[in-house]
Amino acid sequence: MRIILIGQAAFASSALDKLRDKGEDVLAVFCPPDRVEGKFDPVKKRAEELDIPVYQHRSMKGPEVLEQFQALDADLAVLAFVTQIVPPPVFGAPKLGSICFHPSLLPKYRGGSAINWTLINGEKKTGISWFWVDEGIDTGPILIQKEVEIGPEDTTGTLYFNKLFPLGIEAAGEAIDLIHAGSPPRIVQDESQANYDPLCRDEHSGIDWSQPAQAVFDHIRGCDPQPGASTLWRGQKIRLYDCRLELSGGSATPGQVVALGDGTVSIALNGGTVVAKKLRGEPGKIAADELAGHIGLEVGSQLG
Repeated sequence: MRIILIGQAAFASSALDKLRDKGEDVLAVFCPPDRVEGKFDPVKKRAEELDIPVYQHRSMKGPEVLEQFQALDADLAVLAFVTQIVPPPVFGAPKLGSICFHPSLLPKYRGGSAINWTLINGEKKTGISWFWVDEGIDTGPILIQKEVEIGPEDTTGTLYFNKLFPLGIEAAGEAIDLIHAGSPPRIVQDESQANYDPLCRDEHSGIDWSQPAQAVFDHIRGCDPQPGASTLWRGQKIRLYDCRLELSGGSATPGQVVALGDGTVSIALNGGTVVAKKLRGEPGKIAADELAGHIGLEVGSQLG
């Protein structure tokens, strides 16, 4: 098939390689403009290595984008990790339309922070979807889905890079096979099961130490690495990373530091303890006990 790839970062680069490995004719790559002069996005770098034309637009809504799509005369567009809005005339230009990757089992967890909210809400399983693009946000008919278990200590980072990323690339190849076979699935999403969450940003990062231990831990790992679960100490915001949960009783007030040392800080929870290996504050992201020394955090300090 004659394919246009739209995307960015390592996922789009790997998707490009998958399409090429399957013998597809990738006509062009569309990715956002370079953020830093001389520092190329991985998919741009890979496309140039393969002598594939690269188009970079600040917006996919301009008339020149549609003109380029129409001139390419593609059979299909593949959206692999896309943060720009692709308007209907553009995603509808290829003969077969466009397919898009999403890191959840749609219709659950639509939106740009699907992995964060999946973990924050304590889900035990998730997956990936390749779906046919329509005018809604992650609302198009499903082409293929794959399910995966969520580990008890998975973070947004580990879940994406270790599980959803490779699963999504594997499924991209299967999606292309389904399209080649003719009459590929177009399973309408069940709107009664749908939910949409906002981008997980700093305003969502604050830790509520009064919540049960598991809920606090789910919040922390859902915000790791971005935006970083946060709490206050002497008016300064600090963020917790690389944490583990110990479920045990204790008399300390939730949010109180109960141990320091060996590179970690242990904080009491309602029904357990969270042990953080890294904290981020004014000196940057460093070993938790090292940052504690910088900011005067000690056993008995009350966070929040």
